[in-house]
Amino acid sequence: MPTKGVVEKKPVPPVINGSVPLQRRTSQLSRNSMMGNFRDDEQDFGNMPDLSEDALRPVRPDDQLKLTEAELNEEHTRILTTRNPQAAENIVRYSYKDRMYKPIPHVDQLAIHFQLDGNLILRDSDEGRRQLVRDGGEYLIEDDEEEEDEEIPTTVATTELDEEVTSKDAEEEDEDRSVKPSATTTKTKKLTNQFNFSERASQTYNHPCRDRETFVEQTPRAVFSDNVSQWAIFDAYNEDYDLQQKTKEKENKKTLTKKDEEKKKKFVTTDLSGDDMAKFARSKAASISLKIIERMINQNTFDDIAQDFKYWEDAADEYREQEGSLLPLWSFHYELTKKLACTYLAWNYQYSDMFAVAFGSYDFLKQSHGMLLIYSLKNPSFPEYVYQTEIGVMCLDFHHTHSNLLCCGFYDGSVAVYNIADDHKRPKCQSTARNGKHTDPVWQVRWQKDDLDGNFNFYSVSSDGRVVCWTIVKSDLMYNDIVQLKLDKSSVETEEALPLASLGCGTCFDFNKQQDYLFIVGTEEGKIHKCSKSYNNQFLDTFDAHHMAVYAVRWNCFHPKIFISCSADWTVKIWDIDYKVPLFVYDLGSAVGDVAWAPYSSTVFAACTADGKIFVFDLNINKYDALAEQVVVQKKRTKLTHISFNQKHPVLLAGDDRGNVMSLKLSPNLRKKPKIKKGQDVTEGPEAESVKLDKILALIRDPDDAKSKAIPPQQQISATPILTTS
Repeated sequence: MPTKGVVEKKPVPPVINGSVPLQRRTSQLSRNSMMGNFRDDEQDFGNMPDLSEDALRPVRPDDQLKLTEAELNEEHTRILTTRNPQAAENIVRYSYKDRMYKPIPHVDQLAIHFQLDGNLILRDSDEGRRQLVRDGGEYLIEDDEEEEDEEIPTTVATTELDEEVTSKDAEEEDEDRSVKPSATTTKTKKLTNQFNFSERASQTYNHPCRDRETFVEQTPRAVFSDNVSQWAIFDAYNEDYDLQQKTKEKENKKTLTKKDEEKKKKFVTTDLSGDDMAKFARSKAASISLKIIERMINQNTFDDIAQDFKYWEDAADEYREQEGSLLPLWSFHYELTKKLACTYLAWNYQYSDMFAVAFGSYDFLKQSHGMLLIYSLKNPSFPEYVYQTEIGVMCLDFHHTHSNLLCCGFYDGSVAVYNIADDHKRPKCQSTARNGKHTDPVWQVRWQKDDLDGNFNFYSVSSDGRVVCWTIVKSDLMYNDIVQLKLDKSSVETEEALPLASLGCGTCFDFNKQQDYLFIVGTEEGKIHKCSKSYNNQFLDTFDAHHMAVYAVRWNCFHPKIFISCSADWTVKIWDIDYKVPLFVYDLGSAVGDVAWAPYSSTVFAACTADGKIFVFDLNINKYDALAEQVVVQKKRTKLTHISFNQKHPVLLAGDDRGNVMSLKLSPNLRKKPKIKKGQDVTEGPEAESVKLDKILALIRDPDDAKSKAIPPQQQISATPILTTS
């Protein structure tokens, strides 16, 4: 305590490196130091004026409730508890461990009325010291100052010796301090802005634990031992026989109602099992396996036919030079096509075992639905793909490079393109009355090379006299009329003698194999027009080919100038594009439904007739008669409608008007190669086939008769030799 009459000496803060001494803010001073400046002795309370009792009487408001003395003296007790009356007591949460909802036993009773997060830390705390040390040693300097404040005496020395001692000590301490801050200032760090400091924290989510348990029944076990003898076996059979007889008697005694109920139950169970099998069969994973199993079963069932298809060769051909035979192989028929006629056949160009069959009706007064079936030689019992149509399908064709694209022509004049690789059974694109469909049945369609833009396109011919080019642009069909078939002379004239233009009826067409811009068109009037894709207004040439409708025209697969035609007038004719008169004429005795060149030889062709016969000719062996003439239908009055050669195997397909398709194998004489002389060079390929046909045609043509091209057809018959067979 300071003595009276002595001036109190306040401690002087040290000077650091000649700078101004540090001063503390009011907020940094302790509360005792702030309150010490005001003494209780200095407060004067004795100067208040004297007040009367009236002035000290309390003032009562007018609306205050007046209570009696008893009510005022009554005590009311209130108990303060930690329980929150507004907290919920029936909170229920799901327990994943016990797998049930459970109430929460402990409810939070804490109610926070005000909360403010601060960022101030006591300097004397451990965290405050760590921050001061981290920010540059400020805490060390201030601690030294506080220690010096405690060591410096608060009283003034009465003697001069004390002043000298204190002055010397102060000078020495100043020197030490001047050295220490220099060391600390070199290590000081840059102070961070504590006002923008923000603390961020995150906590990961802990997934609740789950227990899964399964109970497995143990397999029952039983130990059985017995001695087997002959009489034991006999007794066991007798017991079993007696049980069977008893069960039969019980079943006979049941009423008819119970039997009906059992039948219904059995019917329901079979339906359910059938649905399960159907779902399994529709899955992509099982479809391939089921298809392989089905083909294996068919291969075992028709093993003898498969052996004939691969290895059979008619041994009788060695003893007959100019005769051949056709061996029947598989027969393809479908239940829903019994009343439909086979209207077209087409082999797939990429898969040699796959072919498509179109079904419709040639009876124009009895038109019904149509079907499009795709078969494989590996599975003759059931088609690979089935497409049902509301209108009869009259023609079809596979794309040469994209084997999944199939174009079709219908009886109502529309055309469509199917993608057999898709699961749905609807056409990819189809023509309608808005985009230029035909007004009469479409008799033939044929794919052509892609246009300059890379779009797919195909051609169609119809009885309305139009040859149309269809182009697939995205998913739409764009049409372009190539040729309009017109008759030379109009059959109808008005009273004013003004001729009316009449249209021809196209029935078939074919494009040249070497010159794809050139094509020929057959009509119902019996004429064949030579046309080009570049000329739309007129024909390049016209042939008076037949007296009745032309059913098919085919270019030779190897020779660019030779084509063949067949008609309802019972004839098959072979033509040279430069001559108006046929080179060969064959009378087959019945209407010829279709004719086709063989893909392996330029001199072999086949034709089918309405009396159920197939004729196979080879001009290199016999120019007058057929090498094979065979009836292939099973029933009388069955007409053959179309035939088609396989591109790889010696197999011929034939379709009839009862929905059946037969496959036939050609004997060796029908695919015999010409004999080669000793020392002669062997040449094979398209050029050799073309030369072989030219040699045969050179014997028929008259080399001096070059004027026959310009002679009218009526006078040309006697100028060019014709071979006719019947």
